[in-house]
Amino acid sequence: MHRIKFLKYGKWIAGAAAAASVSIAVTHCSSASASPWSPSKPTNVPDNFAKWDYNWDKREPYSLLKPPKRSKSAGGGDQPTGSSEDDGIMEKLEKKRAKAIRHIVLIRHGQYNMKGTNDKERYLTALGETQAELTGKRLKNSGISFESLVCSNMTRAIQTAEIVLKEVGQKDLCVEAHDPFLREGAPCLAEPPVGNWHPELHQYYEDGARIEAAFRKYFHRADPEQEKDSYELIVCHANVIRYFVCRALQFPGEAWLRISLNNCSLTIVSILPSGRVVLRALGDSGHMPYGTIST
Repeated sequence: MHRIKFLKYGKWIAGAAAAASVSIAVTHCSSASASPWSPSKPTNVPDNFAKWDYNWDKREPYSLLKPPKRSKSAGGGDQPTGSSEDDGIMEKLEKKRAKAIRHIVLIRHGQYNMKGTNDKERYLTALGETQAELTGKRLKNSGISFESLVCSNMTRAIQTAEIVLKEVGQKDLCVEAHDPFLREGAPCLAEPPVGNWHPELHQYYEDGARIEAAFRKYFHRADPEQEKDSYELIVCHANVIRYFVCRALQFPGEAWLRISLNNCSLTIVSILPSGRVVLRALGDSGHMPYGTIST
């Protein structure tokens, strides 16, 4: 298994995050005196806390098999047939089980011409090109061999992907697709709402279905035939990435606008064979020096 070298963070970040999470938990629970949960008893989680859905991608092995055949018993009830087909249920499950981890590296495009009136005019600025070069070099220095590279079919994403590809310098890697499903858009109504951004409701209706389809297309556990862990690059847009992260972690999608991402930042999500999902980096732009960071 490759080691993701660019996922290392200082202990002070983890400590600060842990302290913040405890603070939030205490604040939340202090207003619910009837709740049996407390930071000192983390296993005593109340029933109204959402549990992890292991079949979120509809690839849980049990869900991929037909239920065993049943026959009528002497008392009139159903009972397993006891056939050889039923006896081999564990072997069938093993054939359906994922073995490898998929590491999905999401890259936001570089800074672009905000004065453009259409997609072709919204090309990368000189700073945006520099940002893409820095991100490509960061990925190259990780020492990882990437399995694939796809991007949105919008100009700024295509340009970013091409620059990243050049800097990575991996001979067997190419931009496999300019996917329209990955285009920027409005995933869903945000909570809390933001005062300076109000798309028409029909835009949420149209974009939301498309971005959700993109999530289902790219986010799932590895196929059972995949033997080795994979590292896959997707170059797209801030709204799309933020929604992907919320969905992958099974957070409410309406929370997407609470996240901010810098241009050409790295967001890394790992999908484990069990169906668990790990967010390893969110909007990482630590590879960019002062003066090259923008949102």
